[in-house]
Amino acid sequence: MSSHGIDITGIGALSGYGWGASALWDGLSTGKAAATLHHDLTRPGQNPVWLAKVPDGGDRSDGTSRFGRALRGAAREAVEDAIARGWQPGRRVGLVHAVVLGEVDEWRNFYLRDGGERRVRDYLTLMPSTPVSLLMQEYGFHGPAMNVSAMCASGNAGLLTAKMWLDTGFVDDVVFVATDLSLTPENIDHFVKLGVGVVDVEPQEGCRPFQEGSRGFGMGEAATAFVLSTRSSASYARVLGGSMTHDAFHATSIDPALTQVRACFEQALVDADVTAQQVRYLNAHGPGTAQCDAAETTMLETVLDSHAQVYSVKPLTGHCQGAASAIETISAVMGFERGLVPAAPQVSDAHPLLLDGFTAAEPGLTVKSSLGMGGHNSVVVLAPA
Repeated sequence: MSSHGIDITGIGALSGYGWGASALWDGLSTGKAAATLHHDLTRPGQNPVWLAKVPDGGDRSDGTSRFGRALRGAAREAVEDAIARGWQPGRRVGLVHAVVLGEVDEWRNFYLRDGGERRVRDYLTLMPSTPVSLLMQEYGFHGPAMNVSAMCASGNAGLLTAKMWLDTGFVDDVVFVATDLSLTPENIDHFVKLGVGVVDVEPQEGCRPFQEGSRGFGMGEAATAFVLSTRSSASYARVLGGSMTHDAFHATSIDPALTQVRACFEQALVDADVTAQQVRYLNAHGPGTAQCDAAETTMLETVLDSHAQVYSVKPLTGHCQGAASAIETISAVMGFERGLVPAAPQVSDAHPLLLDGFTAAEPGLTVKSSLGMGGHNSVVVLAPA
């Protein structure tokens, strides 16, 4: 295996399955979706709906914000995990936070419940800098800290940003966090109106990536964290390389020519210094929409030359928006250590290269693709440690 890349040496995760990376893995291993039925009695005729929401929890001293508690909870788990595996923070530890819709619950409360009036200290909790600042203060990290956003591709974008920082010696280590707790009734409604969100049936009935009868994706939330370093003695995986491109075509649709999607896949392999023949698995964006399934199927059959098998985690975790590719990456990474590929079970006629449920892993690399709304294409190449 190539020595090229950076190490993932600590992980943390919150999902619809609960708090902690072990809860995520245990949930995935059941083959059952994390979503449960939710009722909103203020919206008659529009509920119940199936949602994979992060349950309440975390450290109450982190404040009342679900978002802030989730961000810091996932990051703490990753940092503590890395330290337990022998990592010692360097002098310059940076923070990259992937986010699309940030403090949604509290902004909603600010306008609808509080009438736009709050004490200054409570208003500051709405600022995107606040949870990041509090996390940096907690650990005394002094490297650069910033938010990145590339819609559903934000997780891959953040991971590649962290890798660039490490490759150039800009930092010694990076804590990378992706947070999305945005399932307010208004956001859910608009994804349904867009024709992609499916909340009226159990997720595996509506979301069937690379299978017959798929209607779109179920809605999920997540917070996922990684400690990334070039100085690890016990890593879960290596990030070998990756790429990002942009379609510059449409606000929601993929360019049917797939020119930039193809370029992204090809450039990622070049950046990682690997060949398509070395790729064993495609951990797909896989939202179960017709255009995404078609685009990734084409990449599987052409760029990867049908050497790899494909799977999607979204039927299980839901589509976690800004944290989607990150929670799907951590699922693959946990699988590396266990010798398993965390694929969702098939429920209908499928592409012949689609995996059917948890599968014993074979030697080779995993390509993680994520195609974000608005034309954000991203691919990351991962290797077991």
